[in-house]
Amino acid sequence: MITASAVKELRERTGAGMMDCKNALVKADGDMEKAIDNLRKAGIAKAEKKSGRSANDGLIMPYIHPGSKLGVMVEVNCETDFVARTEKFQTFAKDIAMHIAASNPLAVKREDIDNSIVEKEKEIFAEQAKLSGKPDHILEKIATGRMEKFFGENALMEQTFVKDSDKTIKDVLTSAISSFGENISIARFSRFELGETGANSESQKS
Repeated sequence: MITASAVKELRERTGAGMMDCKNALVKADGDMEKAIDNLRKAGIAKAEKKSGRSANDGLIMPYIHPGSKLGVMVEVNCETDFVARTEKFQTFAKDIAMHIAASNPLAVKREDIDNSIVEKEKEIFAEQAKLSGKPDHILEKIATGRMEKFFGENALMEQTFVKDSDKTIKDVLTSAISSFGENISIARFSRFELGETGANSESQKS
């Protein structure tokens, strides 16, 4: 017997719809944690299907950090104006803007980081690996590992979300796609800091 209180608890913990929660509990024989896992798997699968759809609506979200010396503008796309105008979507976009302000990524995706920066980092890491005194056959692995760390720190989609250290921005985006029922993408951003001669800017869609 699946109780209304169990369905309510699952809804509060996952944000999924009532029928989805009830079906997940039935499938899990009332096991709350198993039901949560089932919903997560289903949500990710649905999100992956939606991620290929066109997202031509959305909004540009500004964020000014207290003190007015740091600001961000980010374009977040969705499929419909209806979703773009919801408070939930605007909160999501603001969270992304605040994250960019705090984490200062170089681009949305690793593929979009300026190639000259990537090549310079590879050169530095390769030289560091040589100086480590490690055997030749593992030098490449060391350099590759350091490049993965570099991308994790500088590509927005791979950064750890500042509001939840258990998730990357890609995880947050996947959850948003599942929650809104539409494809959502982070198209580009600009980050401005007082005294800097330029701003980080990205125009490639994720």
